[in-house]
Amino acid sequence: MSNLTADWRDRPTHRRVWALAAPMILSNISVPLVALVDSTVIGHLPHAHQLGAVAVGASLYTFLAWAMGFLRMGTTGFAAQAAGRRDGAALRQILLQGLLLAMGLAVLLGILGVPLSGVALHFMQPSAELDQLTREFFHTRLLGLPAALATYALVGWFLGTQNARAPLAILLTTNLINIVLNLWFVIGLDWGVAGSARASVVAEWCGALLGLSLTARALRAYPGHIVWATLKRWGSWRPLLTVNRDIFIRSLALQSVFFLITVQGARLGDATVAANALLLNGLLLTAHALDGLAHAVEALCGHAIGARDRSALRRSLVVAGGWSLLASLGFAAGFLYAGHLFIDLQTDIPSVRSTAYLYLPYLAALPLIAVWSYLLDGLFIGATRAREMRNCMLLTVVALLPLAWLLQDLGNHGLWIAFLLFMALRSLTLGAQALRLRRDDGWFAAGAH
Repeated sequence: MSNLTADWRDRPTHRRVWALAAPMILSNISVPLVALVDSTVIGHLPHAHQLGAVAVGASLYTFLAWAMGFLRMGTTGFAAQAAGRRDGAALRQILLQGLLLAMGLAVLLGILGVPLSGVALHFMQPSAELDQLTREFFHTRLLGLPAALATYALVGWFLGTQNARAPLAILLTTNLINIVLNLWFVIGLDWGVAGSARASVVAEWCGALLGLSLTARALRAYPGHIVWATLKRWGSWRPLLTVNRDIFIRSLALQSVFFLITVQGARLGDATVAANALLLNGLLLTAHALDGLAHAVEALCGHAIGARDRSALRRSLVVAGGWSLLASLGFAAGFLYAGHLFIDLQTDIPSVRSTAYLYLPYLAALPLIAVWSYLLDGLFIGATRAREMRNCMLLTVVALLPLAWLLQDLGNHGLWIAFLLFMALRSLTLGAQALRLRRDDGWFAAGAH
């Protein structure tokens, strides 16, 4: 306990954590604010299926895009360790490899996205109006996928170099443009659901182009040159691809859980899927804020591992963990006491409001349960321990499936209870794995990835 107290009282670590976390929290919160604006603008149109179309269409797009989240996470870990070694050549190679992967995957997903969305909608069994609007929204959003994936790689690389200002500029620019265009396209030009999708596409391309323009200045702090011959060798790609493969499997399993919530909610009716979307906006708000601290853990722990500094690793975890707990308590209290205002802000459709009110206690409980998985994800990403992350996620999903099956007769209550259990199991499996690695001094073992 004395070590924990001493670590918590280390003021330089608090400053380092918040130097990274504060800009990332500001930029991260802008992401769910876009979802809130989408819901608020579309939620004040006359029909529930219009809000449902944005919820389902965004879920389909998010499933594809966030499954590629390894482009950010894998890039952050390798960039952080390269920065810890002051290896400018490696930093350049990681950046270029991340961007090349982003472009290749965007083309592949663009080809597969349309038929896969048709299959998904077939299983959802939505109303005819919901089906038509969802397809229109999703097909438009696919035009922004190359920019979105490039932004993942750019943000991950900047975070690895402990540069939080560039991600702040990228994400704030993207999301503020999205908000302004959403209001203009949907309300001003009366483009409806399609206008919301078009706003997102324009904003994603603006953010990606800004990120590319900021890399030249950032690279000046790490002198070096790209060894072009190295890029032609499989060995130079293997570590990044191996880590990205494992994070991809983990992200796919995670997004499958979120997607199944949307599928099951859609089967319970347009009002239920719309209400769940509003509540999940609260989770997004919480997760993106807490992820700001998790991003600090990624960069600081990766840097400490690259420098082989055990004390810095422990202090970073203690300080970021303490602040994460305090923030999760604040979010839980906010949703418990002001949740009705949160719902009312997003829609004035009576059936959607009354449905969402019933499930607010679940939203209030989520931050306290989910916070630990966000923090531990940051540790594993910074350490490029993707294999362990993958195994923990797969174990969590396998353990959840029978529990979710037993709870399905409870309708939407069962869906939310299953989701809470998923977040709890996710934290427990990661925590057990982290303790095992600490006992075996595995965080500093060679060939961690």
